[in-house]
Amino acid sequence: MKQTLLELMRMNRICRMVLATCLGSFILVIFYFQSMFQPVMRRNQFAADVCCRKGSRNALQELYNPTQSEFSSAAILHQARRDHVAESCRAHSASSRKRQVLTPGDLKHLVVDEEHELIYCYVPKVACTNWKRVMMVLTGHGKYSDPMEIPSNEAHVPSNLKYLNQYSIAEINHRLKSYLKFLFVREPFERLVSAYRNKFTLKYNSSFHRRFGTKIVRRYRKDATQEALLNGADVKFREFAEYLVDPATQRDGPLNEHWQTVYQLCHPCHIHYDLVGKYETLEEDANYVLRLAGVGESLRFPTYAKSTRTTDSMTAQFFSNISSQQHGQLFQLYKLDFLMFNYSTPSYLRLD
Repeated sequence: MKQTLLELMRMNRICRMVLATCLGSFILVIFYFQSMFQPVMRRNQFAADVCCRKGSRNALQELYNPTQSEFSSAAILHQARRDHVAESCRAHSASSRKRQVLTPGDLKHLVVDEEHELIYCYVPKVACTNWKRVMMVLTGHGKYSDPMEIPSNEAHVPSNLKYLNQYSIAEINHRLKSYLKFLFVREPFERLVSAYRNKFTLKYNSSFHRRFGTKIVRRYRKDATQEALLNGADVKFREFAEYLVDPATQRDGPLNEHWQTVYQLCHPCHIHYDLVGKYETLEEDANYVLRLAGVGESLRFPTYAKSTRTTDSMTAQFFSNISSQQHGQLFQLYKLDFLMFNYSTPSYLRLD
């Protein structure tokens, strides 16, 4: 009897220890992500106190307290963008009943550069291939010098870069507070049409045809041919739109990153981004980031082929082939991206 009682007491102590450990870890996660709202109001004071390596100023300090006159006007522009995101987040938080606590698993899109103290949240179809190339140059310790010498498929190999979700909670917390965090955004429907064109109209993307195209054809095309059901290589934009707004798609799980919203990929209401670059001013904003990091003289952001990019007029043409109902449903899906990053409602949109 005594032996049984001792055993029960020992098990009780073990359970209490396990519970305390789990609770502590959970509180760390909550504290760390909820604290991301705080720097919005006090970031300038914090930036002045950040300790940088080798006695030099880091990119975060240079952004908030520029020492070079050329940075001053850009700093005002990016302060306005930060303020707009913060205000949109406050409005969304007030109107939404959903409360989300992020975990390290939600940080898989955040690329870390330890040497220059940068964190970049990559968004597919917003020059992310070139940004990954640049990050490989920055983190390669001399292995690379020209971003365009890196093959595009190499840029997307996960092991070639370090991601924030690979760190411990304490390490994540430190980097989110001390490093300059930035992302690049794009007009939501241009990005969507760009993803469609790239993944469903080009023959070499057969993996997307098999993974998504066959499912889309099977669900939304009447009298589909056996060839279409088998290879999914000719998905129409109307079918793609129907797939995106179908509640069944939401039940399947998160959208693929190429058409997932920026809000869901980068969590701008949970993580305070210091700089929001735009695809429409890509080279200017990207080279500003590189100058802040102190590498602007030796590294320039690659130019891109403007002749192949998806434009507003091209996007309007694609949207002319879908119903007014789908216009409204797609706008609701991407509404937060429009609002948070200050994009106007497209003139071609039919919201009947």
